[in-house]
Amino acid sequence: MRIKAVVFDIGQTLVHYPIPLNWSALYRPAFEHIEQKLGLSLSEEAYEHIGKTLAKYNARINPREKEVSSDLIFSEILEGTTIPETLKETVKKEFYDYFRCKAHVYPEAEETLAELAGQGIVTATLSDVAYGMDNQYALDDIRPLLKYIQYPYTSNDTGWRKPCGKALEILAEKTGVPVRETAFVGDEIKDVMCAKGAGVVSVLINRTGEAKDYGQDYEIKDLREVIRLIN
Repeated sequence: MRIKAVVFDIGQTLVHYPIPLNWSALYRPAFEHIEQKLGLSLSEEAYEHIGKTLAKYNARINPREKEVSSDLIFSEILEGTTIPETLKETVKKEFYDYFRCKAHVYPEAEETLAELAGQGIVTATLSDVAYGMDNQYALDDIRPLLKYIQYPYTSNDTGWRKPCGKALEILAEKTGVPVRETAFVGDEIKDVMCAKGAGVVSVLINRTGEAKDYGQDYEIKDLREVIRLIN
C-alpha cells in the first residue's frame, strides 16, 4: 500500500522552538515585555490573574480535546487587568510574538516538502495551537513552506486537539485520501496517539536518539527519511 498523503505536526517537527513545551515559567516575562512595549502599568493582582488564567488554558497542565479561541482567552485575561479591550489584538500579537521570536524552520524541511510535492503526495499540517494562537501567527512560522503544503491546518480549523483522532479524520475528508493511506509525522506521544486513534500511519520524528517507545509504526531522525518511508 502506498502512502498518498503526509500530515506534519509543526512545532519541533517542521519548526524548532527553543522554549519549553510548558510556558508557565514565561508568563510573567511575556507580560512584562507587553507592559513595557505598550506603556502599561500592571499591578501584582493583575499579574496573579494573568497567571491563573493562562494556567487554566495551559493544555500541558489541563489537557482538553476541544480547542478554545484566543478571543475567549484574552478577553478573560483583560477582564482582570486595567488593559482596555481595545488593545486585545495588540496584546495577543505581542504575547505570541514573544514565544515565536527565535523560531526557525528545520534545514531539511523545505527540500522534503518539495520532494513530496514533486511526487504528487498530498501534504498537510495538523498542529495544536498554544493558548488559542490564531493561524496568522501559527502558520507564519512555516511561511517558507506554505507553497508546498496544500492543507495547512491547526486545531483552530478542526476544533479538536491531539491526541484526539477526530482532527485527522476531518483532515482526511478534506484531502480525499483515506486514513489508511495517510501518514502523520510528529515528535510527541500525543501525535502517535492521534494517528493511531484515526487509523493513520504514525511516524515519530526523534532527533535526540533517546529511547521513545510510544507504539509508533515508524521512527525517523530527520525529515528526509519521510521520502524513504513512503517509497
